[in-house]
Amino acid sequence: MQTLSNRTGAALFLAPLLLFLSLAYVVPFLGVAGWSVTLPEPGIGQYSVLLSDPLVQSVFIRTFRICAIVTLASVTCAYAIAFLWVRGTPLQRRITEFCILVPFWISVLTRAFGWVALLSNRGLINTWLQSLGFISEPLALVRNEFGVIVGMTHFLIPFAVFPLASAMRNLDERVLLAARGLGASRTRIFWTVFVPMTMSGIIGAALIVFVFALGFFVTPAILGGGRSVMVAELVYVRLFQSPDWGLAAAISVVLVLIVGALMALLFRTLKPAQMV
Repeated sequence: MQTLSNRTGAALFLAPLLLFLSLAYVVPFLGVAGWSVTLPEPGIGQYSVLLSDPLVQSVFIRTFRICAIVTLASVTCAYAIAFLWVRGTPLQRRITEFCILVPFWISVLTRAFGWVALLSNRGLINTWLQSLGFISEPLALVRNEFGVIVGMTHFLIPFAVFPLASAMRNLDERVLLAARGLGASRTRIFWTVFVPMTMSGIIGAALIVFVFALGFFVTPAILGGGRSVMVAELVYVRLFQSPDWGLAAAISVVLVLIVGALMALLFRTLKPAQMV
């Protein structure tokens, strides 16, 4: 009887949240899905275009390639930061924690324009390199995939740190001590014991970063300069610049389904409590 009462109470507490999520996400998604099969005429023609249009295919391929590179770079950098945050000295931990939290106080738009100021032809990096005589002509660091990757990686590193740090904190120190007692070097312990034991955090961080990267719009639009169009930017173009709402809706539905599949994989791999 008490169990039934507890379940009823939990359902009542969850009801407002479920209602909000339904109104804010499910209903709009169903509307977009409806557009994808009704505009400009009923049918699945827009999905056929999505599968056959070379432009749309190239944008999806570019998006997945950039997201894969960003994921690899972000998780690699985040692993080093999380390691220092968890296993560094108290001073190192405080400084690292401050550096992790500061980016959350700066908007994505401000960060993107900050990278433009650094990487543009007349930016600080090219100006310094030319003044020091290392290069004679400015390097093309923005309006291409390189600039997009740099900006996205910088934004996503903090999100990868938390699941990695959680996995590192949950390590059984006795295993590391046992490996050390058996004569293993620090390098061997790190690669053969420490890294495998934090694999759940690595997988979780990679999936989180990849899912976030799939929907990026502002950073690719500013740092890519229209030359490295990703899926989110293509949806915007199809909606507002060369109106084709049916195709934009079909692309959005496919992207949501991909994200949903990746999130399902994330929750099968990593428990939600391990992400914080």
